[in-house]
Amino acid sequence: MHEMAFNENGNLIITPAKYSSQNDFDFLVGKWNIHNRKLISRLINSNEWIEFDATHEMRKVLGGAGNVENISATIDKKPFEGMAIRLFNAATKLWSIYWADNNSGTMGEPVIGSFENNVGFFFGKDIFNGQEIILQFKWDATNPDRPVWSQAFSADNGKTWEWNW
Repeated sequence: MHEMAFNENGNLIITPAKYSSQNDFDFLVGKWNIHNRKLISRLINSNEWIEFDATHEMRKVLGGAGNVENISATIDKKPFEGMAIRLFNAATKLWSIYWADNNSGTMGEPVIGSFENNVGFFFGKDIFNGQEIILQFKWDATNPDRPVWSQAFSADNGKTWEWNW
């Protein structure tokens, strides 16, 4: 797992992997049918999961320095649409992932990170139900034909994680 630390102001310090590049997400280009599993309620020690299928499409933009992803699904008989914009900063060797969906109608602060050995870790601060959390995305592309995305929340600055999607 990549290093995540805090500076004296409490801001996240994220160290990139040695070989991070703008090609890290190439495995995801194209159209996919995906199966999702997410916790119904988060940060309450719930074990109740909901499962649903979705369509996913990702394309490279900005000469390969970024990509755009669209996801469509029906969750609890309601339409869901999400969008990720990923940007690679060649100077820092870090990716920033911005997310928006039709539930919030806003684009949140990015999670930031990189890939090492085909596994990417991305971190950011967020607010969930009024509580400050650390958000983690994990992309496992060790099998590029079946990549796995996961999400976790930490309410204790990364000491413990609840994997919820």
